[in-house]
Amino acid sequence: MRVLVTGIAGFVGSHMVDYLLAHHPEAEVHGTIRPRSRMDNLANLNERVQLHDCDLTDATNVRRVLQAVKPDRVFHLAAQSFVPFSWESPSQTITVNVQGQVNLFEEARALKLDPLIQIACSSEEYGEVHADEVPIKETNPLRPLSPYAVSKVAQDYLAYQYFKSYGTRAIRTRGFNHTGPRRGEVFVSSNFSKQVAMIEAGKKPPVIRVGNLDAVRDFTDVRDMVRAYWLALDHCEPGEAYNIASGRGWVIRDVLNRLLSLSTVKITTEVDPARLRPSDVEVLIGDASKFRKATGWEPQIPFEQTLEDLLQYWRARV
Repeated sequence: MRVLVTGIAGFVGSHMVDYLLAHHPEAEVHGTIRPRSRMDNLANLNERVQLHDCDLTDATNVRRVLQAVKPDRVFHLAAQSFVPFSWESPSQTITVNVQGQVNLFEEARALKLDPLIQIACSSEEYGEVHADEVPIKETNPLRPLSPYAVSKVAQDYLAYQYFKSYGTRAIRTRGFNHTGPRRGEVFVSSNFSKQVAMIEAGKKPPVIRVGNLDAVRDFTDVRDMVRAYWLALDHCEPGEAYNIASGRGWVIRDVLNRLLSLSTVKITTEVDPARLRPSDVEVLIGDASKFRKATGWEPQIPFEQTLEDLLQYWRARV
């Protein structure tokens, strides 16, 4: 089985590699990288993993890789995934996320390839969620509140359209927040963890800078998330959308307090206006019953353990 992971050097991509190497010895693993990819995430590479330089916004690059790999399965994880950056550069976010996927679909069609394709969509698509709409089902209206969320809506519906128009075997997974070791430091749980680790190491004053602590998010460990992505291609219906979520909401303030409780020093907090968004999604808690019925998936790693692992990850690096 030939598996292609786009964005293999990223946070989720690197955990996808770990999962494939540990649980699917039959898989020949290929991944796309760019010259500026962070290779330190890929500590477990071996002869089963082949890397391909590829800018997904360049159709010629995409065709070259698809022609070489001829994948049976594609995990499309490459994206501009940081919501605040999408406010600063909406055009780049749209181009990377949408054009990259169009190229993937079009070049696969041109080469007459028919892989199963997992599209990593996002709970951010739901955007403004009303109080009577929680937990969120796949049928909930999409009211995106950031350029990133709009780009994900486009990816989501492109997958649906290509399935309807051409029979592209794309499965849309709407992942709710996921975190764990290797999470980029710009993301909230990882940012808090790094700040705690730096304070413990005496590298910054004992004050954590924070944004909106009242938002509620549904967190899943990334290691459970990549297992879910594999199961999606095993059991889910092409063209369909599936929420992947724990079903439990965490107030960001409680995430911070949990990390502070694991710390060895006394730390205070300070609001940083630069960390506040023009419009924020207040509550995202997912109903993953459709996905669980199709796959039997359940998260196995408690979020408390995820936070402890993430803090240990940063302690080892600061």
